[in-house]
Amino acid sequence: MTVSREVELSGHIIDSGMMQSCFVAIMDLGGSFEVEEFRVGRTEVEESYARLTVLADTEDDLRSIVHELHQNGANPSHPVDASLDPAPDDQVVPPDFYSTTNHPTDVRHDGEWVTVERIEMDCAVVVEENESRSDSTASGERSEPRAADDSSDGVRAYTKVLNAIEEGDLVVTGETGIRVRPPERPRGREGAFGFMQGGVSSERPSKSTISKVADAIAETKREGGSVLAVCGPALIHSGAREALARLVREGYVDMLSAGNGFAVHDLERDVYGTSLGMDTETLDHPRKGHKHHIYTISQVIRAGSIRDAVEQGLVESGVMYECVTNDRPFVLAGSIRDDGPLPDTMTDAVEAQNAIREQAHEADMVLMLSTLLHSVAVGNCLPSSTRVICVDINPATVTQLLDRGSAQAVGMVTDVGTFVPILAEQLLDE
Repeated sequence: MTVSREVELSGHIIDSGMMQSCFVAIMDLGGSFEVEEFRVGRTEVEESYARLTVLADTEDDLRSIVHELHQNGANPSHPVDASLDPAPDDQVVPPDFYSTTNHPTDVRHDGEWVTVERIEMDCAVVVEENESRSDSTASGERSEPRAADDSSDGVRAYTKVLNAIEEGDLVVTGETGIRVRPPERPRGREGAFGFMQGGVSSERPSKSTISKVADAIAETKREGGSVLAVCGPALIHSGAREALARLVREGYVDMLSAGNGFAVHDLERDVYGTSLGMDTETLDHPRKGHKHHIYTISQVIRAGSIRDAVEQGLVESGVMYECVTNDRPFVLAGSIRDDGPLPDTMTDAVEAQNAIREQAHEADMVLMLSTLLHSVAVGNCLPSSTRVICVDINPATVTQLLDRGSAQAVGMVTDVGTFVPILAEQLLDE
């Protein structure tokens, strides 16, 4: 005896690969399907629609298939309200809680779709009756804006990481009443973002691709968007420091996310002219150069902070200098291997993660520059609608980012010491 469920797909489901992904998922998980209705969009703007009956041998098998389809944008044909269960304790979610993707998501409550705020992967969804919002709206006070398709008055749905769950939070459980909307691949390639089709390549013509990245950054800024740079120490070591500092100074980089090592290398370059003991211009290793980084850390600690070091004249150039003097916010997230660390480095992992999360949700475009761990950390906090460029000389860094769920990222396998100066040249000198 078989069990079945009806699901539907809509949008640009053919050229985005959504329909193919769903068919493959059904077969890989041992199920079968029948296409009940299929309408093909015949123009670039017309959407397609498919309604499928999915069949499996057992209810558990069907649940696994439907879960996989759900992640790929297939939704039940006849949705019901989402199931809500109270959290039994702080940091404890109910069994079978819904774990989010990074795609735009809605939950159904009292027969209406409510858009989930601050979407990111691997979170729980909390629904609350926000009576104060309805009261303030009725009294004429300004209320927070809601998404266009959120027609459920006084109801909010938003993500929470597990350590932020509070006892009594109404948490979405199961798979019913949830609608996922993966970003669709654009049909046309015109415009600054036309090249951003995902994937990784070391064979793309670097200069022409960097030119397109520059156009995308410029368009983001023209539209009033924010650009976040996620940087590794290799950027300083490879000689791209001055180019990135220019981008920060001229407003093409609005925020910085990095680790203790990046800031130390950058500050050491100003104080001693070296990065990890090496002169990045002559490639010489000065006497006692291996101690320069720890001397730099001690001087900044003595000053009180990076800002204090800038204001006292200890630091007079570089990326961190430009962040301070131009009020560009930065997050330095520490690790177990950090020397010092600098006084600005967050050594509490949860505190650092929350700070990164705030940056990620504010960013409209992210440049990930030669850092695996920070790229994955920031990528985990990003909604899939945020444009991402990942640059690294090691292809494994770029592919791991995509494998971890940041499928919207465009990967360039190239030297960051070449990429950033050419990018700055394209944006600032042409």
